[in-house]
Amino acid sequence: MSFAVQSCRFFTVMRKIFLFLLLLAGCACYLRAENTGRLYLSGDSVVTSGSADIMKKSKSRNPVKDRKKEYMSQRIDREIAKLVFIPQGQWMVGGTFSYSEHEENNLNFLVLKNIEGLGYTFKVSPYVGYFFKNNMSAGVRFAYNRTYLDMSNFEVNLGEDFKISLKDLYYLEHNYEVSGFLRTYVPLGKSKIFGLFNELRLTYAYGVGKNSTGSGTEYDGTFERANMLQLGIAPGLTAFVTNWSAVEVSIGVMGYGVEWKKQKTNQVEEGYKRTSSGNFKINLFSINIGMTFFL
Repeated sequence: MSFAVQSCRFFTVMRKIFLFLLLLAGCACYLRAENTGRLYLSGDSVVTSGSADIMKKSKSRNPVKDRKKEYMSQRIDREIAKLVFIPQGQWMVGGTFSYSEHEENNLNFLVLKNIEGLGYTFKVSPYVGYFFKNNMSAGVRFAYNRTYLDMSNFEVNLGEDFKISLKDLYYLEHNYEVSGFLRTYVPLGKSKIFGLFNELRLTYAYGVGKNSTGSGTEYDGTFERANMLQLGIAPGLTAFVTNWSAVEVSIGVMGYGVEWKKQKTNQVEEGYKRTSSGNFKINLFSINIGMTFFL
């Protein structure tokens, strides 16, 4: 009988201890809720100030902006800007040069017969630039182009009933160009020797030329002036041969240009021509090779 009484007393004490611990836990939860936000009663619902702030923030969120931020954070950092190919503060000086000459003596080609003449094309283009930022430079380019052609005889034979014969063909043209450019370099991998570049170029050109046919009383000559404005890009490849010099290969300018021409024939007749063109294809026959020095 004494064992049963003692057992009842033990369970009674344990129940009181459990209730006391439950009361302490309830007090702790209440104090925590009190620190988080005051309780507001609205009808049958209970809303805390902390939850109200959360609701306001959720309403003010823009799901489109959130998705954009998430996409931007997931984009791959290619570390292109961290790879220094040419450091800030350097000067670059260089240029391109080309010359071609031809001479024909009694040349026959398909329908072209008895061609006799000579001519040449000469072009030089120096430039200078300054690297105001790593791998980025701005500068100025100048160019001069001269084309000369003198043909004493030129015939076109399309059969017995159609023949064209021209004598004393003469053509001479001078072109002057000035360009402002912005060039960006990117190394190939982590190489310090080979790299790619792209040049954004704004060019103004002025040209004068004359062409004539015949001689004496049959002379017919035309003088013309041309103005050209062009905006384009010129991609290329550079390879350092020493620490301060590199060989560069670039492709002809791709972009948009406008040209105006005025002509006067025999000092009497006047003509006018305006052309605009967009060229966004790579021309493998307009490759330029030049040398650049970095100071």
